[in-house]
Amino acid sequence: MRQRRRTWQTLLTTTAFVTAAAVSLTACGGSAQEPKAAANAAAAFEGKGPINYVSSRDASGAAQKSIDEWNAAHPDQKVTFIELPDSADQQRQQLIQNAQIKSDTFSVLNLDVVWNSEFAANKWVLPLPEDAIPTADMIPATVNAAKYRDTLYGAPYYTDGALFYYRTDLLRAAGVAAPPKTWDEMKAACEKVLALPEAKGMSCYAGQFDKNEGLTVNFSEAVASAGGSIVDAEGKPTVNTAEARQGLSQLVDGFKDGLFPSDAITYLEEQGRRAFQDGKVVFLRNWPFLYSSLSATDGSSSVAGKFNITSIPGTKGPGVSTLGGRNLAVSPFTQNKATALEFIRFFTSQEQAQKRLALSSRAPAYAALYEDPAVVAKRPFFPTLLESLTNAQPRPKVVQYGATTKAIQEEAYAALTGAKDTDTALKDMQAKLEEITAK
Repeated sequence: MRQRRRTWQTLLTTTAFVTAAAVSLTACGGSAQEPKAAANAAAAFEGKGPINYVSSRDASGAAQKSIDEWNAAHPDQKVTFIELPDSADQQRQQLIQNAQIKSDTFSVLNLDVVWNSEFAANKWVLPLPEDAIPTADMIPATVNAAKYRDTLYGAPYYTDGALFYYRTDLLRAAGVAAPPKTWDEMKAACEKVLALPEAKGMSCYAGQFDKNEGLTVNFSEAVASAGGSIVDAEGKPTVNTAEARQGLSQLVDGFKDGLFPSDAITYLEEQGRRAFQDGKVVFLRNWPFLYSSLSATDGSSSVAGKFNITSIPGTKGPGVSTLGGRNLAVSPFTQNKATALEFIRFFTSQEQAQKRLALSSRAPAYAALYEDPAVVAKRPFFPTLLESLTNAQPRPKVVQYGATTKAIQEEAYAALTGAKDTDTALKDMQAKLEEITAK
């Protein structure tokens, strides 16, 4: 840990002279044409020697285990783990600052899937050779999220998809034979469940509706589950449509009709977990990492043994999850690109993914692991998660993702809080997104 801390302090010193103008340019997404020479000069994956792996903190220790295994086998190509701040925004800022000054401090970058297009368009990461990563063995949605303009820029590291948690005991007591597959079925089930004496004081459903990335995710899923999209295949905004209107209206009506707890407008992932775990809601949309907390038998969970999971509901059938996760990419400014690529191949291999499952709850990119009996025995939700991931869609694949998600959050939140009606919010969102994507 001491070595990592010294490396991080050195990094802070190195990047301290990045100008305010450069940071300001970064915040706007920059121009896809500005840093031209960097990637061209680094087209060949040559050079072997020590490299740095740059990532958010890994509390499980699973990533360091893989790095230790690599270092034991490659003493002349040692990998040092540089930990970035916990805040995703701060991580992105540090990664971009390092790229803007063309520093070789960062070699292998751990990128949120929503950053892929921005980093690829600005040539802050290198396109990967077609045969570098075994993409044929990976869940197609994870590979798609690692591409920009049909070119692979990242190796899927882990992924994430939405799950729909529901109270089995209450549905059974209310005579609801199966979990809902549609939004209307969910509302009908709630009417029956909330009429039960044991459900007194409960609400129907919770998602993530505070004005942050969780709202972008929930809005994206509502629109996609109604058959719509945020942007089309060319990246042009498509939110001023009947499908988007139906998706957003479902969320707006959830507050108007009392389906959601009144304080759900402040919910992030953690608040939703607590609401379900404390027995305050019947249904919950959230990520797989909740499963262990909800299943705890130490008295901390009031729903242990009383819940199950399925796919999120949609308009006419099961809904469409938003894809989460991380990719690994190679900086064009690192000297030892051959080592960086070889390390990524090792680190993102199915063998390493399976080993990390013993320590981490991160969902692997390899479909076969979701059907492995030994894995499923410890993670019974994996087959359902695989179904969610198979149908998942990425968030908007745009270069200026920061500005895009901000516009989505502002307008969706305005509709949920009643500051704007649904039509006005979508019209204004469309205008903002058109302005952003035109730059």
